[in-house]
This record gives sequence, structure tokens and C-alpha cells, in this order.
Amino acid sequence: MAGHRLKTSIATVSVSGDFAEKLAAISRAGFDGIEIFEQDFIAFDKSPEAVGQMVRDHGLEIMLFQPFRDFEGLPEPHRSRAFDRAERKFDLMNALGVDLLLVCSSLHPASLGGIDRAADDFAALGERARKKGIRVGYEALAWGRHINDHRDAWEVVRRADDENIGLIVDSFHTLGRQLDPQSLRAVPGDKIFFVQLADAPLIDMDLFYWSRHFRNMPGEGDLPVTDFMRAVAATGYKGPLSLEIFNDQFRGGSPLMIAQDGLRSLLTLMDDVSRAEPDICLSGPQMPPRATGTAVEFIEFTANDDEAASLGQMLASLGFAHKSRHVSKQVQHWQQGDINILINSDEEGYARSAYLAHGTCVCDICFCVDDARQAQKRAVMLGLEAVNIPQRDGELAVPAIKAIGGGLIHFTDKISELAAVWETDFTPLPEQNSEQAAGLTRIDHIAQTMKYDEMLTWTLFYTSVFDSHKVAMVDVVDPGGLVRSRAIENNDGSMRITLNGAENQNTIAGRFITQTAGSGVQHLALNTDDIFATARQLQKNGFASLTVSENYYDDLAARFGLDDDLIARLKACNILYDQDETGSFYQLYSQAWGAQMFFEIVQRTGGYNGYGAANAPYRISAQRRMMHSAQSASHKKD
Repeated sequence: MAGHRLKTSIATVSVSGDFAEKLAAISRAGFDGIEIFEQDFIAFDKSPEAVGQMVRDHGLEIMLFQPFRDFEGLPEPHRSRAFDRAERKFDLMNALGVDLLLVCSSLHPASLGGIDRAADDFAALGERARKKGIRVGYEALAWGRHINDHRDAWEVVRRADDENIGLIVDSFHTLGRQLDPQSLRAVPGDKIFFVQLADAPLIDMDLFYWSRHFRNMPGEGDLPVTDFMRAVAATGYKGPLSLEIFNDQFRGGSPLMIAQDGLRSLLTLMDDVSRAEPDICLSGPQMPPRATGTAVEFIEFTANDDEAASLGQMLASLGFAHKSRHVSKQVQHWQQGDINILINSDEEGYARSAYLAHGTCVCDICFCVDDARQAQKRAVMLGLEAVNIPQRDGELAVPAIKAIGGGLIHFTDKISELAAVWETDFTPLPEQNSEQAAGLTRIDHIAQTMKYDEMLTWTLFYTSVFDSHKVAMVDVVDPGGLVRSRAIENNDGSMRITLNGAENQNTIAGRFITQTAGSGVQHLALNTDDIFATARQLQKNGFASLTVSENYYDDLAARFGLDDDLIARLKACNILYDQDETGSFYQLYSQAWGAQMFFEIVQRTGGYNGYGAANAPYRISAQRRMMHSAQSASHKKD
């Protein structure tokens, strides 16, 4: 499928910063144009002509000026004043170099209802607009006084019957009121002058407050924005797609990151619509489909020599074997079951740069996907950066991209030479004593910690590149504050990532961000088929588990009605337990090391697909006790 991509736009109100900073970020992200939000223009200290030239100098087009409020249905003298205000706005728009004005449905207390009355006002406005070379789009606000439904707004436009009067639709105003977007299919595409898009989490609150504080990018929330856009596309609409996002987090975030997220969300949405509607192409040259993850191929740590030795001891206590070493780099390969962990202590290259910036940390995650090169291509088409790491002759060039936060994501597959990465790029070491193996089989999930304000960016990154979906967000209570947690996973559970957003540095998650100078992997959860056998072997290996409060087990017995024998076995091994209607979940944690990093051993039984969120406060409390104990011991030595 091929075609011309619809132009992309974003309202200036969606991006933080002053007007000049907004323009620079929007231009750099790759948008075609902007909606100028009137407040941004008024607050800026340049003339309309200078602002218009400034926008064009950034390679952008002004696609819409908005909003014009409280126009239709007014009695005199309010009606005459509204037309006078419109005339002044037309002159301003001519100076700016923009020909489309958004008029939102009236909230004026004096406004009168009636479709015909509103249509007559817009017919008269169309005549005036035509003389100034202006088009006017009418938008139904979800909280409009008389018009709050796009179907009524369309009827006003239809009855006005003026070529300079059209409809503007906003996904939030339709979906936030739970209106069926399929009714848009009845509107001729050439009478839709502009399309605004926004998603939002499902929250039961006042529509206006919800809209002004909690909108987010398409794909970041819970509204069926793709269904809305499919209905719009079916009309034959060929105009711009624009983002209008009011969000408290975005107002204080990085302008460039917000703009990049916005364009990525639009490109993903256009691709989704084009795939769902085979006769419609909104996205130009078709990008590859989302990558289907089949496994985590490896996790790579960066460390100096001393820390590499300490991490190696930790892995040995977990039952890993030092399997091989890289043919040309100072990289150790540790393996158990299908779990591959690399320790990179090379003195140069990307891993070394990551170590200098963050200390010992996970610097690289490699996913095995259906087609590695196509996965990289899709990511690049979504605005992510391809990374080409220099290789020596005979070594594989494994496709990679730069992830959010600066880490690397590599891709391997089973359909190309990449399937032989371990045989090609690594030299095997002599077989080791396998008696220490603890029955760990695969990586269950990767837990990444970031500032709460970055969670939407990480969510969009994973769901736009990989065939995956979001799980409902949960709140994790830490004595130092709240941590928000959301899982991203694929349908068969072979790719699971938990995103943990810290709101302050007093939490365990917040301390991790502070100590590592940024977001990253804080812990790895490793799967076993028999957690009690694993725990016994770990004890033989000298593994130091996190000590759980005895009060936890007393409560556990009462909560789930577990028998005394099972409670005793759980307590003896410091194993936490959870269950739902489908199955059970067992968790065993290592003690923290480095910058509050740790390992988790898990076993799933039945159809349990959660992450033991109910146990998180008890795990955090145990970690804080250990942290305080270590601090007290250190003070006594001093």
C-alpha cells in the first residue's frame, strides 16, 4: 500500500516553553505545521507578520488559529459585537498568514439555542470570511451550552450551506461524551475542515476538568481514538491531523520529547488506520508492522572490573554459569536456561559511555522478534534513532536503536544469520560444574524505573514499536511516597515490561533514579517452574535473599486461607505469595546491590498474569529496613 501521508500538526498549547521554544521543538520533531493557540500568540512580543515569518523560517505552516469563543446564537447587542470580534480576528489571521479559524460552540450565558439560529449566524459569518480569504470551522465542545455533539455541529454547518463554513472534529469531544464516532462517516470529507486528536485515561470526572488536565497523545490513554480516526478517514478527509493536548505533565516537560512523542503517536495512528481500512492510506509509504517479540535475547550490564567481578558472584549465586566471552570485547556471557546476561567492562564504546554516565547499570536490552531488520526500520520511521555499533570482521551487525532515556535496544531473530549470534560473536568457555544451576528458565519481566512524568513516553515507545498492549495502572505505596506502575506485555507473555514511575526521590524507586542519574532497569524477574526447589539451591549457592517480616505470613494465612505447611515453607524461604481467580504467584527477592538494583525469582501457576502488586509495599518495607540497617552499620564504623 502506498499513498501521500496526511500533513501533521500540533497545537502550540500542547508543548511547554515560550513560543520560540515551542516552534523549535515542533520543527525539530518533524511536524508539518502548527495550530496557534491564541494565548501563546498574545503572550509573545512579536508582531503578527514577524510571528508568521518566524513559523515559516522553521519550515512550518500555520494550519489553524484558535479558539474563537461565544459566537453563535447571541441576541443584540452581543451578536454585533461577536461579528466585530470576528472581523478583527480575520485581519490578524491575514497578517499571520493562516486561513482557517476554529469557532467552538458557545458557552455565553446569553446565547440562545436553535440549530437554524446558529446556522444563520454562520451563513452570515461565511460571507464576511470569504471577503478576507478565511475559512471557518465549527467545533462542538463536549460541555457546550447548546451544541455539545458533533452531529448537531454538522447540522449547523449543513444548514449554513456556505463553502467557507465547515466542521472541525476533536476526538476528545466525541469520545469523552461516549458518542459513537461512526456517525462521522455520514459527513462529506470536504466539509470537515480540520481534525484534532487527543487520548485520555478513563477517569470519572467533570468533562471540562478532564479535558483541560488529563488529555494525552493517541495511544497513551484509554479512548478508542483509532475507531474515531477510521470513521474520519472513511469520509475521504484529506486535511491535516493535529494534536490538541492539555496535560499538566506536558506543561512542565521537555518540549522536544513531548513533540517527538506527538509525532510518533500520529504516525502510529495513521499506520493503524491504514492497516484496518485497506482501501484507505493515510501514512504514505507503509512502515513495517509492529515487531512481534518472542523472547528477551539478552540483558547487558556495564560495569568496571571490580563491579563486574561482584556482579559475576551474584549471578553465580543465582545459579548462572559463565558460558562464553566476546571474541573482541571485554564482555562476559552468563547463562541459565534461556536467560542470557552480559557483563561489559570494555574500556571503550557505548557501554563504557553508559557506565561513566550512570555507573553499573543495564545499558542494553535485546529482544528476539519475528524480523529484526524490519523492527529497526519501523522504529526509525517512527522517529527513533538507529545505532550502528562498529564491528570487527566476522562479527554480526545486530540491528539496534536508541531507546528512551539513552539506553540501547537490540533486535535478533530466528530467520537470518542473527540466530547464530552466540556461536558467531562469542567464544565458549570450558564446561562448568552444573550443580549450582537453580532451575531458572527465562526472563519473566523487566522492571524499568523512571520519573513519573516520563511514563507516557515509555508507554508510547513500547506500544508503537512492539505488538503489545498496556495493562491498567496501579499505585504502589512506598513509605517515602507513591510509585505508579504499569505493565506493557504481548499476548503470550513472552515480552513483559513493567514501568514504574517515581514522583519523588524519597521512594526506593526515586533513590534509584537519583543514584543512576536517570531512568533504567532496576530489577529483573526470572522465572522458575518450582520456586521451592530453586530456593533450596539458591541457599546452597550462598544467595542472600530479602528478609520478609513474620507479620506478613500471619496476614497471608488469614487472607488466603493457606494451610500451615505452605505458610511454613514460604516463610522458611522468604517467598511472597499472591493469587487470583485463575492461579497463584510466588516471588523471591535478592537483597539490593549497587544503586538499589535487585533480582526477583517468580513462579506462575494456572492463568495468573499479574505481577504481585499487592506484595510491593511489603517488599519495599523490607528493602528499606535493609537500607537503614546498612546505613547504621556504616555510621558505627565511622
